[in-house]
Order: sequence, then C-alpha cells, then structure tokens
Amino acid sequence: MPEPVFVRAKPGDVAERAIVVGDPARARQLAELLEDPRLVNESRGFLTYTGRFGGHRVTVATHGVGGASAAGVVEELIMLGSRLIFRLGTTGAFLPGMRIGDVVVPTGAAYVSGPLLQYIPDARITPVPSFDVLRATVEELERENLKHYVGPVFSSDAFYAEDPEFVRKWVSRGYISVEMECATIFGICMMRGVKSGAALLVSDNLVEHVPMHHAEELRAHVERVGRAVLRAICRVDVGQVGQSGSRPTREEG
Repeated sequence: MPEPVFVRAKPGDVAERAIVVGDPARARQLAELLEDPRLVNESRGFLTYTGRFGGHRVTVATHGVGGASAAGVVEELIMLGSRLIFRLGTTGAFLPGMRIGDVVVPTGAAYVSGPLLQYIPDARITPVPSFDVLRATVEELERENLKHYVGPVFSSDAFYAEDPEFVRKWVSRGYISVEMECATIFGICMMRGVKSGAALLVSDNLVEHVPMHHAEELRAHVERVGRAVLRAICRVDVGQVGQSGSRPTREEG
C-alpha cells in the first residue's frame, strides 16, 4: 500500500465509517460528539480524529476546499481502511425559501471540470451516493424534524465564478444547490467500491442574496445534523456494495 501523504496515519487509526468535512473547525466540533476521540493526523491541516459513536468506530477527517484536495484525502482514507465516506459540508442554495441551516441531501452531483476528468478522461460518469446511505440520512433527518431538501447538486471548481448567469443556468437544469466536493467524493467511492453519502447545510442563498454564514454561526446546526448523520452511518452495513453485496460484472449486467 502506498504511504499516505496527506493523512499521515496508520492502518488501524482510521475507522471503516468516516465523515469528511471541509473546515477544520467543523472537524473539531464533530469530534466532540464522539466518545474518546483521538487526533490521528494534523499534517497539512487535515485534522483527523477517530473515536466511537453508538458502539461503532468513526473517523472525522478534514478534506479541505475543492475536489483536488478532497480526492487526496478520500483516496488515503480508503487506503487506510474506510469503507463508507460521508461528506458533511455546506452549500449555496439555489431555491427561494431555503434558509440558513436547512439541509440538502444530494441524489447526485454534476461537474464540468475537476479531478474526475483526470481519472476518466474519455467518459463522463454521473457521481451518485449509495442509496442505503441516502435513505438512512433522510430517515434520521426526519426523525429530528430537520428541514431538508433531496435533489441533485452542482460541484463547482471556482468559488468566485458563481455569478448570476451561473446560478440561472444550473437552476434551469434542475439543480438545487452548489458546493465543491460531492462529485469527486461520490465518483472516487464508486470507482473504489466504497459507500458514500452527503448532507449539506445551507450556508448562503445565491438567489435571495443571503450572505455566507461561517463555522461559528452554523455551530448549533452542525451539532443537530452531525448527530443525525452519525446515527445514519452507524445504521449502514459497510460490508455491502450494492444490493447484492458485490460489484456487478459485465456478464451479470
């Protein structure tokens, strides 16, 4: 196995279930929800903690900003033993009425550039999360009476290129919010035979011009959603990929 470059941890330091976040402040906050959290990496600011929740080992790792950063961290978490990667992040809302702290549960993530084009230069995949992870996430959000939207998101590579024309284009195509990492995370997990999912807190609304809220302002929302996500990933069987528990071959259809 190659030696990790970004997550400087060892096999055994990282759990089968991993929540990944962009902001190190969110990683520190989520680690507080774990029993006996242990810092297993702080190299390059990719803070990574492993502890327990509901009887299961769980890792919380920082993936940084954008697909390229997330790709390196996700690949290394998989090298180190993770079998479910769940992004708990933020997103810019595309729909009127979406409020700060509402949750978007992506059913898929579109992209027009980024790391996946280097992984698969001759084809365009549609990166999607694992259905059982998505279902468990929605059920736990409903259990907590947390306002949520379920639909496709757009994964952007250029934060400051999100002008009004950008918003109009992707809204007209049926996308409900924008973020920066889901397409990469879902795509890599699909290729590696690992489960994935995401829950994204609305941090700003691009159609209503509501400015971005940051970690401290979202803290109460992160705690409630974080507990729901932890319960969701602990419900999922990480040993099965797809309904049959195996990856289909060409002959199997």
